[in-house]
Amino acid sequence: MKLKQRVVLLAILLVIFIFTKVFLIDNLDTSAANREDQRAFQRMMVSLQVELEPRLEHTLQSPWEIAAQWVVPREVYPEETPELGAVMHAMTTKKIIKADVGYKGTQLKALLILEGGQKVVFKPKRYARDYVVEGEPYAGYDRHNAEVAAFHLDRILGFRRAPLVVGRFVNLRTEIKPVATEQLLGTFMTVGNNTCFYGKCYYCRETEPACADGDVMEGSVTLWLPDVWPLQKHRHPWGRTYREGKLARWEYDESYCDAVKKTSPYDSGPRLLDIIDTAIFDYLIGNADRHHYESFQDDEGASMLILLDNAKSFGNPALDERSILAPLYQCCIIRVSTWNRLNYLKNGVLKSALKTAMSHDPISPVLSDPHLDALDQRLLSILATVKQCTDQFGPDVVLVEDRMTLSHL
Repeated sequence: MKLKQRVVLLAILLVIFIFTKVFLIDNLDTSAANREDQRAFQRMMVSLQVELEPRLEHTLQSPWEIAAQWVVPREVYPEETPELGAVMHAMTTKKIIKADVGYKGTQLKALLILEGGQKVVFKPKRYARDYVVEGEPYAGYDRHNAEVAAFHLDRILGFRRAPLVVGRFVNLRTEIKPVATEQLLGTFMTVGNNTCFYGKCYYCRETEPACADGDVMEGSVTLWLPDVWPLQKHRHPWGRTYREGKLARWEYDESYCDAVKKTSPYDSGPRLLDIIDTAIFDYLIGNADRHHYESFQDDEGASMLILLDNAKSFGNPALDERSILAPLYQCCIIRVSTWNRLNYLKNGVLKSALKTAMSHDPISPVLSDPHLDALDQRLLSILATVKQCTDQFGPDVVLVEDRMTLSHL
């Protein structure tokens, strides 16, 4: 064999060797990542049922101290939380020592301080479980049960970016009015035999109060994040205009995602992937109202998008608002771990998992069956959307490692 032929043969063999090695390493890494995703999913499934009980083992800390220590830049609570039941039990049973009007916003809520000094946000029941909210996907009052369901879906998806939420019954006459501020107390009234209040917010009206069943009101309480983690508010790049006849740029510009990728903090780091995770989360729960979002302050795009204010969800189980998925189908990227988790949840697993997770909540059943069925149907639409992306661009472009720098954008 001539020298030139030998050199060519050796070069070919070297290329084959390098390709094989890279291919095997990549597959080993992917397999290891997939195995870890599978183990994380199995751990989540085992811990789905959270029994609300006061016992805190092996600690002298209060439940509030424990929950505060959970918070870090990329999660509100850890993957394994044996104390979760005790913290949620405290949220639903601790004595209310002060009640005030809710923080600024468009919807009725109350700010409660529980024994031990912990702040929680109380959202009252406005609708029966089987009530269907007609009209725009962001229409209607806040749904307290939607906050509860969204928190447990956050657990199931493995995001861990939603503050803790649990259902609670409060006696407005004996628990709230004696400790209410004058501002909140001034919004109380009696309608028939029911105690009601209308609070203070942009859309709060004396003519549209929330009413208890007698004196007892069903609602949800959301754990206030620790003050050492101040929040920063951002306009959502895929937010709506809320003006009839006026479209946002993303609604008519097919190349909109390319423009987003060139702006901070979406040009590097995890924030764009968080936006896409959130779009998937919001599509599943039917939330088309995330016009803003919060992260921790001064994070330079490194901390998570926090899944706050999920109450404009589960309004109409028959409405699948596909535009919520715009970040996914316009950018055509998704975290590998999110993709894996979604695939584990198909074939009815998602509905079953969420139903199990919510079964111990004080206001159970949290969702009606049509809403649970809708989750499984919407999951199929998400999987189909990702498949369209992979068919068009290939899985290597679409499926992105969780924390990689998005250098290909």
